[in-house]
Amino acid sequence: VQLQASGGGLVQAGGSLRLSCAASGRTFSRYAWGWFRQAPGKEREFVAAISWSGADIDYADSVKGRLTISRDNAKNTMALQMNNLRPEDTAVYYCAAASLRAVATKSYDYWGQGTQVTVSS
Repeated sequence: VQLQASGGGLVQAGGSLRLSCAASGRTFSRYAWGWFRQAPGKEREFVAAISWSGADIDYADSVKGRLTISRDNAKNTMALQMNNLRPEDTAVYYCAAASLRAVATKSYDYWGQGTQVTVSS
């Protein structure tokens, strides 16, 4: 079972990036997906989560209105569209899967390796 995150990079403040997460080894259509991030010297924090159906979504207050989570169960993938990026969004972004939608890292059973997002001012 493997989750592979991609799409990170360097962007100027106000710019956009689209992160993707692809699952292999099993079907995650009945799992909730989540995005987390970890900046240097800080703990990993919740960014967004989406239920298995896509009907229920949660966002951290700091990203509401700027980041959009989505999923494609047919392709076993998830995405995070990131608009109007800020320097404080700089972090390694991780995708994860859990049996139920949650904001706590301990609730997630499967994790991707992370992709670096750097936003310059």
